[in-house]
Amino acid sequence: MNVKDLIDVWDSEAHGELSGETYQVRLPLDTAAKLEALVELFPLRTREQFIAELLGVALDDVMSSFPYVQGDKVIARDEEGDPMFEDVGHTPRYLELVHRHMEKLRTDKQE
Repeated sequence: MNVKDLIDVWDSEAHGELSGETYQVRLPLDTAAKLEALVELFPLRTREQFIAELLGVALDDVMSSFPYVQGDKVIARDEEGDPMFEDVGHTPRYLELVHRHMEKLRTDKQE
C-alpha cells in the first residue's frame, strides 16, 4: 500500500487487526499541524487511524528501501537457469523480526 492508496481508504472505512499495545508519541509542531489538517479534511477518520495508517505505510517504505545484498548461497534458479542468490542484507532479518514480534503481540493480546 502506498500513500495514494491510503487516500482511497480514508474516503471509505478501513478495518484491521489491532495490537494490544498502545504507543504514545509527541509530534513536531509541523507534523501535528499536517495531521490535524488531514483529520479536518477527512472527518470520517480519527487522528489515531491516520497515525496508524501513515506509520504502516512508512514502515512498508522502509522495508522496500532496504538494498538487496547478494550472498554466496544460490536459493533458486530463474526461468533461464541463471542462479538467484540469497539476500544477506537487512530485509531477511527484518522480516524474521517482524514475524517474531507479530506472534508475540498476538499471544499477548489473547492473554
